[in-house]
Amino acid sequence: MPLLPPPRPARALLAAGALAAVLTGCTPAVTVDPAENAADPGCAPAMLAMPETIGEHEQRETTSQATTAYGEPTAVVVRCGVTPPGPTTDPCSSVNDVDWLIRQGGADGEDGDTWTATTYGRDPAVEVVFDSTAVSSSTLLVELGSAVEQIPADRQCLDLQDAAEGL
Repeated sequence: MPLLPPPRPARALLAAGALAAVLTGCTPAVTVDPAENAADPGCAPAMLAMPETIGEHEQRETTSQATTAYGEPTAVVVRCGVTPPGPTTDPCSSVNDVDWLIRQGGADGEDGDTWTATTYGRDPAVEVVFDSTAVSSSTLLVELGSAVEQIPADRQCLDLQDAAEGL
């Protein structure tokens, strides 16, 4: 008796399973240390709303709660649950109603093309470390804005003139 090929739906399911195995095997999870307050329930809505891509960089799996990464090699790492920054004289930019403190250098203090953006006025805060040669800050902050807005703002950046008028 000749062997018959599996029915068409079973073949499609087998092909999809094989493709998924190949795709997941190509991109290992990015090792990311969790933020100190990664278990804060306020992170969940923001992390679930993270975009699938930033610029041309696809979202990747990470090893820690309340984190995500983009690009191969990694161009962007997002961590929710970092300690919200207090009042500061650091430069602050408002992008689509989300305030960000932006500084050169990564979480490890390295400089060069690595930059860090941290939300201001939101608790928990979101920290984004990115390679400025791989993705522009304007693209990054615009594309993360709607996800970060899931964490309500309770403060906003003020420029020096606004702060002086409030005295």
